[in-house]
Amino acid sequence: MKNRTLSILLFVASLCAITTSAFAEPEEGFYEKHDIRGFISFGADYRGMRSAYADYLNKVLFNKNQGYMVQEVNADGDTITTIKPDGSIGSYEHFNDYYLGMHVEVGAQYHQFLTWFDINFMPTQISDKPSAKSSASKDLYDVKWFAYGIDWMFGWKLFGENTVINLIPSFGIGFNLLNIHLASNYDFESSDGTYVNARNRYYSVFSPTFNSELELRLAFDPFSIGVYGGYRVIRFNEFDVEGAKLGDPDNNGDTYFIGAKVTWTFLSENQKKLRDKL
Repeated sequence: MKNRTLSILLFVASLCAITTSAFAEPEEGFYEKHDIRGFISFGADYRGMRSAYADYLNKVLFNKNQGYMVQEVNADGDTITTIKPDGSIGSYEHFNDYYLGMHVEVGAQYHQFLTWFDINFMPTQISDKPSAKSSASKDLYDVKWFAYGIDWMFGWKLFGENTVINLIPSFGIGFNLLNIHLASNYDFESSDGTYVNARNRYYSVFSPTFNSELELRLAFDPFSIGVYGGYRVIRFNEFDVEGAKLGDPDNNGDTYFIGAKVTWTFLSENQKKLRDKL
């Protein structure tokens, strides 16, 4: 509930800021719209997971208590329902604590100030199934996970607007969506005591984020290359598997990263007019 409330507050704050910017009038003197330059960037980075993140993800996906519902009749004639663990889950390879992160950034520059949307994603991480069937002769699947999200970033060119070498600190808020695919159609007990069956699909959890980054940029206007590093704060809750809660609340999903990006910055309206006069 705490993360869900924070997510809503972040969304409302972002919406208010976007609305304010969209309706700002250049006559008010806040900025000269003809000096604004759009840009697009493509980047890739080595992204390390905090140990708590990697351990938790492996614990959820490869929990040896996962299994299938069985019903037995005891000596008193009562039917007892339990989950019989699947021995096949121990044959999967666990995931590493690092992966390749990829980014597409779309934004605007106003002199030294920059703001952009960082669309981040990653290749799907896969642990191959050890066999076609589980120890209970049920279908097994590849265990998979991936995440994607968007951060609204704000940065500042410390060494001026048009210097060849620049240092750009930035920060932003956004959201992250973590997606997992379980090893089989396991059964889980829900909070009301009923049993539910996982399907052959991804299950997701939405999380708010805070992202910080520092880029060292080499500019050959309009093209530039940069190396960057940073830290992304993520907190996520349990997975909802057909109504049953899988995992624990308020988990640490932080990542740290180092990578490189290429950026193309478009001409402003004033620059286009000056170019046309030459």
